[in-house]
Amino acid sequence: MLVILATALLAGCAGGRALVLIGSNPLPAGLSRDQLLSDIAACHLLRVGQTGDNSVTDAAVLAATQRYGYSVNKVVQRANQLVRDYQSNGPALGARAQQACGSLAELTQVPSALVRFERGGAPRAVWLRVNGDIDDGFAQRVISALRKNRAVGLVINSPGGAVAEARKLGRYLRANGLRTAVDGVCVSACIDVLAGGSERYATPGAKLGTHQSKVPGRYSSHAGGQYYVADSYRYLREMGVDAEVAIAAALIPNDKILLIPVSDALKTRLITVVVERL
Repeated sequence: MLVILATALLAGCAGGRALVLIGSNPLPAGLSRDQLLSDIAACHLLRVGQTGDNSVTDAAVLAATQRYGYSVNKVVQRANQLVRDYQSNGPALGARAQQACGSLAELTQVPSALVRFERGGAPRAVWLRVNGDIDDGFAQRVISALRKNRAVGLVINSPGGAVAEARKLGRYLRANGLRTAVDGVCVSACIDVLAGGSERYATPGAKLGTHQSKVPGRYSSHAGGQYYVADSYRYLREMGVDAEVAIAAALIPNDKILLIPVSDALKTRLITVVVERL
């Protein structure tokens, strides 16, 4: 069902015409057109399956399809084949699809990110804006709102709060290809939410800051505190952010803030793009 609906999506990307592209580029050595077609179909399936929506795909899918000249019919046929091949092993298809999106992003140098379309085929550019503390239940509330509003990204401005909630949301954002942005103040645990975006935007005047987290009781020993710092390091590295940000945070007392200039945030990949306004 989802694969059949995908035909309408890819046609919509071309303004209602079948997406047949001319002049395919040469593939890197060791990668066949058949292998790449499977990656394109698998990554597309991931986004459709995650949202249960026929008007979505992935930015890296669009880039690869256009660059290497695949038709809609070929992509849909291969997606159907993948569904049949994995019909008794859904988790394996999910893992295959996640890997495919990563491979396409590396190949095309286009970040793997959710792309939505309106009924007429125009890109959907709805973002959810959230301000305030990150408290218990924050992650699930934001996830529910993102789904309800069919958003492609999250604008987050927050003084921080619960680290576990921030990382739960950050991992959801990354797994689902959602972008993040800041145009006000994002400090403390808010940095972990920002880091989760597939692409991370900030305006020139955005205030980004970090400090030591308040260590939960279960980490109250000296060894536990060291583990907590290491956990922060691993999380940022997982998100593709220079984990030195976590080391810098560990040196700043909890009652102070280390402000991170936007230029440094770019260098460490805490943000990936500076925009004039959101």
